[in-house]
Amino acid sequence: METNDSIVDDNLQNTQPAKITSRRKGSRKRNITIFIVVSLLNIGLLVLLWTQLLTPAQNHAGASSDGPSVANPLKGRPAPDFKLAALGMKQASTLNLASLKGKAVVLNFWSSSCAPCQEEAGLLQSTWQRMQSKGVVFVGVDFEDTQGDGLSFLQKHGITYPNVLDANGATAINYGVTYTPTTYFINSKGVVVSMIPREMTAQDLQTNLQLLTS
Repeated sequence: METNDSIVDDNLQNTQPAKITSRRKGSRKRNITIFIVVSLLNIGLLVLLWTQLLTPAQNHAGASSDGPSVANPLKGRPAPDFKLAALGMKQASTLNLASLKGKAVVLNFWSSSCAPCQEEAGLLQSTWQRMQSKGVVFVGVDFEDTQGDGLSFLQKHGITYPNVLDANGATAINYGVTYTPTTYFINSKGVVVSMIPREMTAQDLQTNLQLLTS
């Protein structure tokens, strides 16, 4: 009996290390698998973030008339009304957008420190001179500027169509303007039909004017 007991004890001693070694190998394999899965997930997230960062730049290259993949939440909706001080020598005069209902309006947000606005100014002025006989009204909104700087801009570029001063930027916020220049095209019913959140080309302006006069 003692001999048999001794053999059993030896067998137990021999099998226990084997079981422990097997458990360690299994645990190591699970750890490696988890590490690989987590690493793949992290790589996938990094690729997704990188793709999202590159997307705006790619869209900008193929910008449409509504700009570089910028949503126009006002499209098809009434243009927000405003009453702002006219940018001119008569400090007391104001302009109310609602008073222009019944006429197509090109509403251009700009600022005197904006280089693209300066490039665009001549195009707006010459187009207004051609379109005013067709009942299209051009209105400029000077965004977060001073009266003096705004007037200097108008005089420098020979702008003669109506302009107003949005000194605190409240009107621009109502329109969702985040970049100057930004131009809204509003039909005779007072509804926004299109928007361009960047400097316009002559083709841009002509295409969107057709939406107002067709």
